[in-house]
Amino acid sequence: MMWFGWGMMFFVPLCFIFGVVAIYYLIVSSRGNCSSHYTPRYHSSSRAAEILSERYAKGELTKEEFLEMRKELEK
Repeated sequence: MMWFGWGMMFFVPLCFIFGVVAIYYLIVSSRGNCSSHYTPRYHSSSRAAEILSERYAKGELTKEEFLEMRKELEK
């Protein structure tokens, strides 16, 4: 019975605190995973429109190609 003296007075509360922190971390991190990889649609389409405009400005696309692709992006 001597082993359960002062050591257990510090070990048991420490394990309890560690358990509570671990459970809290798991709950918070699982909530964050749902929305952290979400990218709103308007961000990707606005970037695509920027790239399309850049390609048109460089002369890589004709006016007809540019207008057709921009119409597709707006859908």
